[in-house]
Amino acid sequence: MKEYDEYLNGQLEEMLTKMAARGVEASELNRIREAFAFAREAHEGQKRKSGEPYIIHPMAVARIVAEELQLGPNPIIAAFLHDVVEDTDHTIEEIKERFGSDVAFLVRVVTKRKKQHYYMSKQVDNFKQMLDSLHYDIRAILIKLADRLHNMRTLDSMLPDKQMKIAGETDYFYAPLANRLGLYGIRRELENLSLRYRCPLEYKELEEALAEDMQKNEARLSHFTTRIVELLREKGIRTRTEIRYRQPYSLWRKIQSTGRDFKHLDYRHVIRLIYPADRPEDEKSICLHIYSILTDVFKEKPESIVNFIDSPKENGYQSFHIRLLDEQGIWEEIHISSERMVRNSKLGVVERLGGKQDNWIEKFRELLQDIANQNMEIGFMDSVVSSLYNEDITVFTPQGTAISLPQRATVLDFAFEIHSEIGLHAQYAKVNGKLCSIKTELHHGDCVEVGVNKEFHPQPDWLSIVKTYKAKRFLTPYIKQMKSIPKNRCEHCKPLPGNEVIGFKEQDGTVSIHKRDCPIAISLASQKGDSIVSVTFPEDPEVHYPVCISIQGVDRYHLLIDLVDCITNVMKLSISSLNTVTEDEIVNCTIHFEVHSFNELQNVIAHINQIDGIEEVHVVDERK
Repeated sequence: MKEYDEYLNGQLEEMLTKMAARGVEASELNRIREAFAFAREAHEGQKRKSGEPYIIHPMAVARIVAEELQLGPNPIIAAFLHDVVEDTDHTIEEIKERFGSDVAFLVRVVTKRKKQHYYMSKQVDNFKQMLDSLHYDIRAILIKLADRLHNMRTLDSMLPDKQMKIAGETDYFYAPLANRLGLYGIRRELENLSLRYRCPLEYKELEEALAEDMQKNEARLSHFTTRIVELLREKGIRTRTEIRYRQPYSLWRKIQSTGRDFKHLDYRHVIRLIYPADRPEDEKSICLHIYSILTDVFKEKPESIVNFIDSPKENGYQSFHIRLLDEQGIWEEIHISSERMVRNSKLGVVERLGGKQDNWIEKFRELLQDIANQNMEIGFMDSVVSSLYNEDITVFTPQGTAISLPQRATVLDFAFEIHSEIGLHAQYAKVNGKLCSIKTELHHGDCVEVGVNKEFHPQPDWLSIVKTYKAKRFLTPYIKQMKSIPKNRCEHCKPLPGNEVIGFKEQDGTVSIHKRDCPIAISLASQKGDSIVSVTFPEDPEVHYPVCISIQGVDRYHLLIDLVDCITNVMKLSISSLNTVTEDEIVNCTIHFEVHSFNELQNVIAHINQIDGIEEVHVVDERK
């Protein structure tokens, strides 16, 4: 215990020394000492799974809050006390009396509330409690991230099932949350620790491959970066470089999405080129000057520029990305950033606490309120996590308005982000001036124009295409109220309302509907005759059934137009596809369209048979 005393006191004094250097007053440092003493006494006799005194954990969390997140005295005090109410007999009221209402609020938010009955589940209720604090103060979430980070750093002492639970939560929620707050360093560490415990063999293989790759490229990259720094120094620009290798988790995601192995992954590292700027307004001009100097010497990969200075990511990330060809013919990805941008990428939202509120934070607050108003308990976490996408892209309206979306978002996501009515009636799009489907996947920098038709409405498959919460939020109730083809309709004979049908009672109590001449129905009747029931299959004006007909006739001028006119204008039905072949004046045409009933299909066939030149019309059995 003497060794632990020396260790803890050393940790405390080291942290306080750093805080004093940041200008924290002596009175506040004394409050932090008092909080440490209070927490130490409260957790006396408690042990971690590793066997260490429990106070080791609050101390580590407080240091993360103080040094890695650089928060002030009250969040540090709350970090020391974050488990006191949950794990000891001390109360929030006691903390409020000794350390003030602000500290008590922070401790209350990060304390898991014990209930007899959880509204959703224990885990989800705890997530919701923490997220609700975002409406008032983001510092509580930052303390929780620090708590999770230390738990992940010390996960070795846990049993495998506990490791999997904590690692799964981290990958699903905490790492994406850190990313959306602009805390890139914490995000990367959480992701990698999660992968290490979820997939230890894959993680070890990637670690070994990375170490080998670093050794192989060390001399080449050292020469290249030295050349860049010297080249810029000659032009009077001071810079420094960092070679940042992508972490195992980042590489693992890339492997999963591309199907490539490690050796064939592009850009396994990036080179950060960092420059000082006395004033933020000078940053862009210095960056472009650097870009100009470098591209005078090194070849630039066409269309490789990504300008996150003018169009920051939604979490505030800024940099200027470019790919250059080094002397050995290898493309290198260069991220040109000011010292302020680098600091911002480490501290993210923390850097802006007390200043202008982040646009994303406001959007996230609105989203949480919307989820609460919609009472979406079943999909609460999925709804939240859909807004915590790992990376985002910026696309533009024709007027130049920037819209942030997750990677792999579609035109539909873009449409709903503009306005729900545009999303609900989107029919087509123009991406960079080219006509395309509203299901088209968008890329960073695309200019998107959505074509709207008030007569056009969402289709059932739209819900599986969109990526954003906002799009899912508006589509879910709309799709649910849409009437669809009955699921108990035989997939072999595909009966239509108006056909002679027969029903069979299934083991689950449902009734399957078949045509009376369906071979499956005949087989069931011969083996399970007692399950036959009388059924009706009425027409529903809101439900359409796909059908296909084959047409043969003698070619003539205007024949195809007459066929289309008959189905679309006369019968008011939608054609989904049409294929026609003319050989030796004989026309063979296949048309897919939708009908409401068997009688309507027969009516279509009768109308087509009356068209001049048509010889034969019959329904295509697509089972053959």
